Amino acid sequence: MNVSKIITGLALSLVVILPVEAKQDELYWAGCGVTKKSFMNELARAYTGKTGINVKVEGGGATRGIRATVAKELDIGGTCRMTLPDVEKSEMFASLHPVAWDALAVITHKSNPVKSLTRKQIKGVYSGKISNWSQLGGPDLPIKLYVRRGKISGVGYAIRQYIFKDSQMDFKTSHTVNSSGPLEEACESDPAAIGITGISSARKRNVKILDFDGNAPSFANIKSGTYGLYRPLYLVTGSIQSRKVKDFLKFAKSKEGRSIIRNNGTVPYMDAPQLLTKLLIYGFDVK
Repeated sequence: MNVSKIITGLALSLVVILPVEAKQDELYWAGCGVTKKSFMNELARAYTGKTGINVKVEGGGATRGIRATVAKELDIGGTCRMTLPDVEKSEMFASLHPVAWDALAVITHKSNPVKSLTRKQIKGVYSGKISNWSQLGGPDLPIKLYVRRGKISGVGYAIRQYIFKDSQMDFKTSHTVNSSGPLEEACESDPAAIGITGISSARKRNVKILDFDGNAPSFANIKSGTYGLYRPLYLVTGSIQSRKVKDFLKFAKSKEGRSIIRNNGTVPYMDAPQLLTKLLIYGFDVK
């Protein structure tokens, strides 16, 4: 046995392993675009400044946030919907950690004179029964409804559950987009557009945010439950978390983390624990 060759081989192995070990100083997050814009960018920057651990943040949607985390392609994911193991079995192995409250916001072009819509009117728009803005007190202009492609995106799934109580509802429109970003951009540029996105994301756009059933999606109304279309935002992990993942979750839920979320205009989950009780009692039809 050539001892020198063995030692040389071990040394080369260590050189190969070192770059992998260096990645222990990084966290990779991806998922729901609404969660990303609501607080994740700011939370990641603050955590990096505090610990020196770089947090890579990407979008990709709630489904990616859940499934890619379970597949160990991500350290942490983000989602604005619950897991759907009846649709994809792998989702049953995800652990969801609620950190904030978001709300669905109905948005239009800034020039649109319409200020508020009821649940019944929104049902009419999405089912195709209302097709012109004049039916809603606006101009004589065909409505262009922009929606997310597919039925299990965070926003799309929430609309189906909140408004229609039917996860398989087909929206009557030809204007489909791949993510919330293009939907919001359409409402910024198209005078005939309407869509629904997360309020925390909508606030950062040049759009008009409509009242729903007479209530504005303000921070105070979401926190109190007065604005009914609220939902939790989650961080996603696997069933077993590494130390670096546990440390980030602890930071997100800490006093400092909650302050960052709150300062970004989003309601921290523990600021409004009573909202969970309403959801458990009334389901998605919160009033």
